Amino acid sequence: FIAGPGGAPQLAKDITDVVKADLDRSGLFGVIDPRAYIEDVASVNVRPRFADWRLINAQVLVIADVKSLGDGRIEVATRVWDVYADEQLGAVSFKTPQDNWRRAAHKVADFVYKSLTGEEGYFDTRVVFIHETGPKAKRVKRLMIMDQDGANPAPLTDGMNYQVLTPRFSPTQQQITYMALYDNKPGQIFLFNIATGEQEQLGTFRGMTFAPRFSPDGTEVLMAMERSGNSDIFRMELATRKLTRLTDSPAIDVSPTMSPDGRRVGFASDRGGSQQIYVMDASGTNQKRITFGEGRYMTPVWSPRGDLIAFTRQYQGRFYIGVIRPDGQGERLLTESYLDEGPTWSPNGRVLMFHREQSPGDGPSLWSVDLTGRNLRRVKTPSDASDPAWSPLLP
Repeated sequence: FIAGPGGAPQLAKDITDVVKADLDRSGLFGVIDPRAYIEDVASVNVRPRFADWRLINAQVLVIADVKSLGDGRIEVATRVWDVYADEQLGAVSFKTPQDNWRRAAHKVADFVYKSLTGEEGYFDTRVVFIHETGPKAKRVKRLMIMDQDGANPAPLTDGMNYQVLTPRFSPTQQQITYMALYDNKPGQIFLFNIATGEQEQLGTFRGMTFAPRFSPDGTEVLMAMERSGNSDIFRMELATRKLTRLTDSPAIDVSPTMSPDGRRVGFASDRGGSQQIYVMDASGTNQKRITFGEGRYMTPVWSPRGDLIAFTRQYQGRFYIGVIRPDGQGERLLTESYLDEGPTWSPNGRVLMFHREQSPGDGPSLWSVDLTGRNLRRVKTPSDASDPAWSPLLP
């Protein structure tokens, strides 16, 4: 990044560092040490000397100007070049408030990612999670939100009046659903508006309601509901609060997740003797088991691409994060540790985030892994953290 007219060199460097970090974490790109550069690029509008970049084995060149507009805003202009084809792959320019520079950097990283892979990026997103503090016997759990790279963490609830669990982002707006536990009351499901801080309870039920998740269009919430000591899957229309029962089994049915096209629902059930993953039509018909491995399968979550369902598997005292096709084929385990649990998908369906405890007595921490299983990285959080939920791309 180059500091253009009126630009601040430090700001250009800061944006460069964030873009590099985003691309590096994806596991798809490697950044060449600037000390190897031959050409000193003067402007985003100057055609590079491609031969100089080929000499240092660069395949792609990203050049950007950061210009101060004098009204509290900056303009960021970016070009992506194919070094070996001597041609431009893409260009973008936008204006934004200067204090929004981190989001500007994430947007640039998303643009580079899409220019080179043809798929949407996932860097201009946020993650909501459970921020955990205090001793194990008296844990304080509150909602916290941060950028996907761990920057800008901010609390959403104080953790004093109630405990929060299993937050889930709406796929269509900046809204969260979660389960709250009050003293001596069964857990209930709430909606939280990030912009206003307002929250509301989704009805009052005698039994516990838990494991909420939005439908792909954001108009419904799927949940598990306990009645007479047994839990089944329900869906609720948010506009009317109409409740529809999807399963009616003497077994324990939990963790509903809907396919991106809204036609099918996955869930976990112990109706076969051990907890496994099942798929059914969105009406609750045609219930079919899709996992048959040893151990227990939990927390299914459908990929935004529709091609895979992620899950937690427990077997012989170890926990795994894995994926499987909705037809039950192609199961792959991506991670393994003392406790890996609660996967959530990046909005492009290429990366999973989850929480991990590496050994007994450890606090939980957030980690990410791509679909190869090889790009495993810890995600920075202010304290112990669990139950991550990835937002859609920010508008």
